[in-house]
Amino acid sequence: MITNKKEGFTLIEILIVVAIIAILASVVLVGLGPTQQAGRDARRISDLSEVQNGLELYYNKCGYYPGASSATDASCDAAAPGTDPVAAYNNMAGELVSLGIGISSVPVDPNNTSPHQYTYATNGASGSSYVLGAVLENTNNSVFTTYNPPSDVATDDSATMTCGSKDTGPDYCVSL
Repeated sequence: MITNKKEGFTLIEILIVVAIIAILASVVLVGLGPTQQAGRDARRISDLSEVQNGLELYYNKCGYYPGASSATDASCDAAAPGTDPVAAYNNMAGELVSLGIGISSVPVDPNNTSPHQYTYATNGASGSSYVLGAVLENTNNSVFTTYNPPSDVATDDSATMTCGSKDTGPDYCVSL
């Protein structure tokens, strides 16, 4: 007698396995959210430190930070950065790259959409000080346990960048 036994999985069995895998994957992805957030915040803090190094190279060559209105070195672009701190960051980044001091690119925020964009302000008259800012995703970040925001920096364009609150500006800043 010939038996007609077919081996394999039924459609219902395959759908049940796929549903279980989808449920497990969604649980894992939800659990990774805070870890990814912390990683992006750590990158933001590291990026600001990297930009500070570039600003110091610029200062060593030019004698002032980008955006100074009383610039004296013709090889340095001293265009005022403007009143918008995000645009000022982009202008400053362009100046760092174009000056030829060994900087090929300047970091941008991992999300790079408002409010997660880096900001920059300089004392527009002398270019003797600056503030770099970033909005962190986790306001309970451990970096805030010993954090004291730098003082405001006013530019020639009557703009002021205030640090320490998402309502008035970036919540994490570094300065000279």
